[in-house]
Amino acid sequence: MKSVYKYIASLCMALCMASCDYLDIMPDDVVTVNSMFADRYTAERYLATCYHGFPRLGETNGNPALIGSMEMVYNKSTDMVNNACMKLALGQNSSSTNVIDYWQGGGGCYANIRICNDFLEGIDQVDDLTLSQRERMKAEVKLLKAYLHFYLIRFYGPICPIRKNTSVNESTQGARVYREKIDDCFAYVLELIQEAIDSNALPSIIVNRATELGRFTLPAAHMLKARVLVHWASPLFNGNTDYNDFLDHNKEPFFNQIEDPNRWRTAAEACDEAIKACEEANIRLYQLSDYSTGNSLSDETMMVNALRSSVSELWNSEIIWACTRSLVDGGFQSSCIPRLENGTVALTTGTISLPFSTVNLFYIKNGLPIEHDPAYYKDGMYLPVRYSTNNETFTQYYDFDYNFRYVIENETTAGMNFDREPRYYASVGFDRGVWYGNAYNNPTDDRNGTQAAYRYPRNLFGEFSSVWNAIWYNATGFWPKKMVSLRSVSTGSDNMSFHNFAFPDMRYADLLLMAAEAWNEVESQPTEKVYGYLDQVRKRAGLEGIRETYTKYADTPYKEYPGNKTRMREIIQRERKVELACEGSYFWDSRRWKTAIKEQNRVIQGWNVLRGETANDYYIPTNLYNQEFTHRDYFAPIPDGDIIKNPQLVQNPGW
Repeated sequence: MKSVYKYIASLCMALCMASCDYLDIMPDDVVTVNSMFADRYTAERYLATCYHGFPRLGETNGNPALIGSMEMVYNKSTDMVNNACMKLALGQNSSSTNVIDYWQGGGGCYANIRICNDFLEGIDQVDDLTLSQRERMKAEVKLLKAYLHFYLIRFYGPICPIRKNTSVNESTQGARVYREKIDDCFAYVLELIQEAIDSNALPSIIVNRATELGRFTLPAAHMLKARVLVHWASPLFNGNTDYNDFLDHNKEPFFNQIEDPNRWRTAAEACDEAIKACEEANIRLYQLSDYSTGNSLSDETMMVNALRSSVSELWNSEIIWACTRSLVDGGFQSSCIPRLENGTVALTTGTISLPFSTVNLFYIKNGLPIEHDPAYYKDGMYLPVRYSTNNETFTQYYDFDYNFRYVIENETTAGMNFDREPRYYASVGFDRGVWYGNAYNNPTDDRNGTQAAYRYPRNLFGEFSSVWNAIWYNATGFWPKKMVSLRSVSTGSDNMSFHNFAFPDMRYADLLLMAAEAWNEVESQPTEKVYGYLDQVRKRAGLEGIRETYTKYADTPYKEYPGNKTRMREIIQRERKVELACEGSYFWDSRRWKTAIKEQNRVIQGWNVLRGETANDYYIPTNLYNQEFTHRDYFAPIPDGDIIKNPQLVQNPGW
């Protein structure tokens, strides 16, 4: 879909504005800026420039959340490990050489905040805008400005809020700003969001879908507010005594040292308000009944396709807001898909992999974590076999009818691929696993009890899904299937046509899980509201409610988990890791929860892809990376160049 909000404004203005360092005084370009507000058309182009300055959420080389926590990984070829976010994940960031820099430069958030400020200062002079048009644009840009500040807070911690641009009439000292306390930074972001909401200028739904999709709406504003408040209430930002010696220019801690539990109630109420705003706009979970196809498919295949579509179907009922700044395009999708045809499909590289630490998060078919079912997993072992099985084991130990639509019969694959929940098969592609969709000759009817037409990755060494060359190969034997659109299809055995989709930054499922998390923190023990929000997400995925699941299937001591606040916190966090896998949420969640230092000091493992010529050789756990996370890694370093320009800036601890 083409939209005026997806193209860049005039090249001259883009270069001029983006090159301004936020620490410098504004250059004398008043005439150029005024020309951008000559009429409605140029104002809309300027608004497009504000949106264009959004962080590159759909790019693995630009969004640290996709690869930076090693939720997904690239292979070890030189080309892949030089990806900026892989360097971040491998601990190669530094204050002198920032591998990901959203602080300064043409793509930095501050440069784009300045563009937003210029827009807000000049938009009132456009004569041919109606009041409602002008106020809507103002509200949108305030939300953009709030998001950019929030992005900086999550990545860098205390920041320098830029409430207005430095004027040419102000002194140079005015550009030398201080980092402010974390509470003041959050308060300013929330102030901007609330101004946008209170303006009553934002539409609840996009009516003109042909030209306006990708613009902020009222539900998006409410969800952004809820997300900001949930972060502010979380341990990283709320009473974080780890930073008691991280002091501002007044020698006071940047971080509040006493936890404020009331923040969770404020966040929970904001989540409820956001849910109400979504309901009024008919935003809801994408359901099985929403998925339509002209083919006659089994219930299992329909469920897998529906779950995939909740992420990749353009502007479906679940998308609150998606980022058109950088689409999930053929470059990204080709890295997530194996070659499903025995040809030279040059557009399917399959270089993004899921390690064991990610695939093990998904539940088994009864909705329990694998480690909570001793019949499936005990003492670090999958039962009855850990990593490999054949058809005899398949029929002896696993539910044949359940697995038939998910795993290729009479082929050898890993025990961990059987009897998993539907989201596993919707999110994870694996060797000898059914991959319906994306191939040029998918069966039009998969209900007849045969797998003859199914396509599946064949990843033993020498097979066509495996190591193609020294650069293009999957390192672990697992692909992030959910990030490949079902509309991306092979047009033949040697060609692929990709269907781009906007990055789903705000999904209704995410909002429901934030609400469950916040209300669990408010109450002394889990309530019906907590269960209700959580169970909506679980039941959409074909699972029973959390209490029913643990009552029916869990053994002692796990059976009592849903009634315990601390254990429910763990359950909700696990649910977020599963539901939002591969979408970048875990990177930020593990930081705000302060669990990254525990979870991300680990060995990253996959199968023996490079040397596995037989099943026995292939299904051997193989170490890929030693992931390390230290206290300093909760926040990125401010570039040395900015500290040189402004000595009033204080560097983050450890850098």
